[in-house]
Amino acid sequence: MRQEDAAIITAEEIAQGWDASIDKYEMRLRDRREKNAVLLVAEYRGKVAGYINIYPKSEWGAYAGKGYPEIVDFGVLEKYRRHGVGSKLMDVAERIAREYSDKVYLGVGLHSGYGSAQRMYVKRGYIPDGSGVWYCDKVCEPYAACCNDDDLVLYFHKELR
Repeated sequence: MRQEDAAIITAEEIAQGWDASIDKYEMRLRDRREKNAVLLVAEYRGKVAGYINIYPKSEWGAYAGKGYPEIVDFGVLEKYRRHGVGSKLMDVAERIAREYSDKVYLGVGLHSGYGSAQRMYVKRGYIPDGSGVWYCDKVCEPYAACCNDDDLVLYFHKELR
């Protein structure tokens, strides 16, 4: 990912009605400069179509601090879906994760906007980690109040070898 990719992705996400900000991508670029992340952007017919980030030693979520890579913030712009962009990004991300560990994990949102991602992860062999639902980066205790927003996630992992 380059700075100009971040600007294109942000503009395209806003155009498709998402609540997007370039700040997120600038943080990812900073993480890459600090050697904490690997950022990938996919093109389709010469246009930026999607992105994915790998944090080799993630400090968030269900496997925080255990040395497993996490796939974070994966997206394909709506007009480029159903062309294999997401599958290719996941293939490359998993290949990179395999360089660091035999396991990779990710968190996926639970509202319907994440439906296609939820199905794709299961088809690719990801299984829930068993820690339950997380909200705002913490396990959501049974019967606790939460909001079905982007911070409500379920963590999945996949064995890579």
